[in-house]
Amino acid sequence: MVTRKSRREIEKMRTAGRIVAEVLALVESELKPGVSTAHLDRLAERHIRSSGAVPSFKGYGHRSNPFPASLCISIDDEVVHGIPGERQIRDGQIVSVDAGAIYDGWHGDGARTFIVGQPPSEVVELIDTTRMAMMAGIAAAVPDANLGDISGAIEDVAGPGGYGIVRQFVGHGIGTEMHQEPQVPNYRTGVRGMKLAPGICLAIEPMLTLGSGEVAVKPDGWTVVTRDGSLAAHFEHTIAVTENGPEILTTV
Repeated sequence: MVTRKSRREIEKMRTAGRIVAEVLALVESELKPGVSTAHLDRLAERHIRSSGAVPSFKGYGHRSNPFPASLCISIDDEVVHGIPGERQIRDGQIVSVDAGAIYDGWHGDGARTFIVGQPPSEVVELIDTTRMAMMAGIAAAVPDANLGDISGAIEDVAGPGGYGIVRQFVGHGIGTEMHQEPQVPNYRTGVRGMKLAPGICLAIEPMLTLGSGEVAVKPDGWTVVTRDGSLAAHFEHTIAVTENGPEILTTV
């Protein structure tokens, strides 16, 4: 069921979103060759908890294989849900970082793909296009629009460059749970979808690749990689639909 949030509830989500944005800025400031993904995860968890929030991701999932960290850190051909560990970031890699925080029971969820060093121009264009596709989707999230308008806006930015659009993982509703209805595809489905109204909160998150959009999950049960080994990028903001249009909640 899709729920509409009150102004008071959105205010709590705004606080959670601000903490997420601060975490991503902290990671960016620390991201350099030689730093371990475990170090970045420890910094993130410390900041989330010191801000009066709880990491959304740690312990998420089935109890037989809960996610073990506070950040998802995905490198190069890893699309999403990469598990932090002792591996070190190398010059020339691209690093996608997904962060989530729960404040007073309400979630914020955001992601960015960072460049380490000087990758080829095609990689820079992939990252820029993914960010612009997200922003186009956000701009389409206005009252009386349909969910499919968001999907179409994302596809219209991603498609002309020939990028692979990951279809297996999509955006989603968000609130007292990290994943709520509705799903928000990053491509046209042929269905207009529900009508948007003030109070609906969504996590909009396109994932694009330099090759095919086909993905697979590694044996750890979490890390999603491109099947063809192509590089991938991921951006995400939590937003609220308001009477005046979309408001980004995952910002400082």
